[in-house]
Amino acid sequence: MSLKRRDFINISAMAAATGLVSGIGSCNTNEKQEAKNTPDNNLQSMIADVKPVSMEERKTRVEKAQRLMSEQKIEALILDSGTSLEYFTGINWWPSERTMVAIIPAKGSVRYVCPGFEEDRFRELISIGKEVYAWQEDESPYKLIAGALKDAGIASGNIGMEERLRFFIFDGVRKEAPHLNFVSADPVTVPCRIIKSAAEISLMQKASDITVAAIKEGIKGLTEGMSPGDVAAIIEGAQQTMSNDSGFALVLFGEASAFPHGTTKPQKLKKGDMVLMDCGCSVEGYQSDITRTIVFGAEPTKRQLEIWNLEQRSQLAGFAAAKNGVACEEVDAAARKVITDAGFGPGYKLPGLPHRTGHGIGMDGHEWGNMVKGNKRLLEPGMCFSIEPTIAIPGEFGVRHEDCVYMTTDGPKSFSPLSKSITEPFG
Repeated sequence: MSLKRRDFINISAMAAATGLVSGIGSCNTNEKQEAKNTPDNNLQSMIADVKPVSMEERKTRVEKAQRLMSEQKIEALILDSGTSLEYFTGINWWPSERTMVAIIPAKGSVRYVCPGFEEDRFRELISIGKEVYAWQEDESPYKLIAGALKDAGIASGNIGMEERLRFFIFDGVRKEAPHLNFVSADPVTVPCRIIKSAAEISLMQKASDITVAAIKEGIKGLTEGMSPGDVAAIIEGAQQTMSNDSGFALVLFGEASAFPHGTTKPQKLKKGDMVLMDCGCSVEGYQSDITRTIVFGAEPTKRQLEIWNLEQRSQLAGFAAAKNGVACEEVDAAARKVITDAGFGPGYKLPGLPHRTGHGIGMDGHEWGNMVKGNKRLLEPGMCFSIEPTIAIPGEFGVRHEDCVYMTTDGPKSFSPLSKSITEPFG
């Protein structure tokens, strides 16, 4: 999928409220249809055996970040509320207009700056570090951040600002500490987060297993006359039952399947339609992302089968190119070549493959490690990413096979069973 997951969820919420975007969220149905949109009552939770990331692992993440900071000559890292804050500290905090940051110095313990009236609640969440600088409503949090850096022994040098840190915080800190040099923290955060541990991969595997099961429920529930939202409700409901996270389900029928992220036009399922389902959920904050395309209620036409099989060859070429020591862009090049050699494109032109072949994935649905032209980063064990070379043919249909993989010492391993045929979406 090509949207950032949180953006997609925001669109989903808006679409559900307005009923405008077909294929996202749920739609009203009559009572007879409603019964068909309920997940199988026999579904059960699949997360009883899940083990969250340990605090010891988070401490090793902080230690790795500190080693990288020393190598990169960065004196401290400032984290706003968001994924990286949770990744390093285990703290999940809503990013309100009231500044709350963590400061990881290259040497010493983690420090925090938080709103004064939230201090007691905030302290309940701290497992790494203990120093808290609480600011009152009539005080500047940026002075406290500057003071916290000074207390950590930092009087000069580079301060790494994590990419999700909001501008108003950056602007406030640089005004209070003009003697410091503010730089991107990517040289620290990216190498940490892009390589997944065994614990992280285990959580992503569980999320993928749940999404596979949920898509199967969606396929079982397909009925002529359904809307995309009806199908999405089945899949999201199944994911909710099995993971406590409804996640997302983008469902597109027929011509609309050529729109990678949906259309405003209403759709009703007809026999012979292509049905594209792009779905995912999270387990302990780690994401899945899987897409399957099938034909509903009829034998596929020669054209549908031809394009489906071409898409399969393209995805398999991407898998074959994904080797340790190979640049990310080579995965895109290999998958795209299959499609362009068949007369589509070239490049990102339609009909053809209009987007990158894959994206990194982990705690965020889209992370660093895109499979796209120009990305020279070399693949290595622990990297996780999708391989999803869509074929979009406006006015006809689209086909996408999407599976996420993790790199092992022997090459890529898929989190989900690959499609075997147009009638066997999970092998």
